[in-house]
Amino acid sequence: MSKIATLPDGRQYRPSFEGVPIRSVQPSKMARTITTILLIVALIYFLFPVYWVIVASTKTNAQLTATNGFLFDEINLAGNYQGLMSWSKGYFWQWVGNSLIYSIVAGVVGTLISVSAGYAMAKFEFPGRGAALGVIMSGLLMPVALLTIPMYVVFNEIGITDTMWAIIIPSCVSPFGVFLGRVYAQSSVPTELLEAARIDGAGEARIFFTMVLRLLAPAMVTIFLFIFVATWNNFLLPLMMVSSESIKPVTLGLYGMMTYFSPAKGAVMLGALLGVIPLIFLFLGLQKYWRSGLAAGSVKG
Repeated sequence: MSKIATLPDGRQYRPSFEGVPIRSVQPSKMARTITTILLIVALIYFLFPVYWVIVASTKTNAQLTATNGFLFDEINLAGNYQGLMSWSKGYFWQWVGNSLIYSIVAGVVGTLISVSAGYAMAKFEFPGRGAALGVIMSGLLMPVALLTIPMYVVFNEIGITDTMWAIIIPSCVSPFGVFLGRVYAQSSVPTELLEAARIDGAGEARIFFTMVLRLLAPAMVTIFLFIFVATWNNFLLPLMMVSSESIKPVTLGLYGMMTYFSPAKGAVMLGALLGVIPLIFLFLGLQKYWRSGLAAGSVKG
């Protein structure tokens, strides 16, 4: 029979084998070192493009080709900003505002639709539920670009092309958001709580808007971010649907600048940098809720 051993902090334990000390559950020094190196490499990999855009936005075309592209040279930030505003005819900040409108409206409406559909499929029994879920999941396998031309034909027939609705309506539909909403509803909304509310006389609409949405709040932030970023980065849909300068998103506006003969690339990089700032602030402000939403969906009840 093995003897009782004592840890340095005074706690006692019985070793599995005589004379063999207890093995620490902490990772070894080599494992921690390798993990740290890999994380630093990943950090550089993701942040380096942002750094390069910052550097490029301070240079002229000549400086981009004649100097080291990874180091700052003579700062031409004011000139690039003036060139950006001059080429866009003052529309640049309106393009950014348009992108915000498209992304926020699509994010809010799309999130509500996604969690509503996901909650219904997770907590209600109705004919055709399996078929409906299969159709929605098949939407994940179909490239969005494949649907753009059919949508253009439909929208052109009903007369809403070259309007904001032509971008907002398709962006509100997210099969992936419905899938996430269903998974979150299954794991985070207790059936017993719903039954208790029904016994107390609460209607389904009241249960959903006063109870379910609160339980799904972290999940809603996650879905909102996915839809917001997808709408902000969407290029093919605005390219097909709109042509008026006043309703273009920033992605389409900068594309028009790059198609111009001999474009000022530093000014384009400055526009790309200014255009991505709202996304950075959004992620920094919602990252706590985003992480909790991902954790909520990692365990399926």
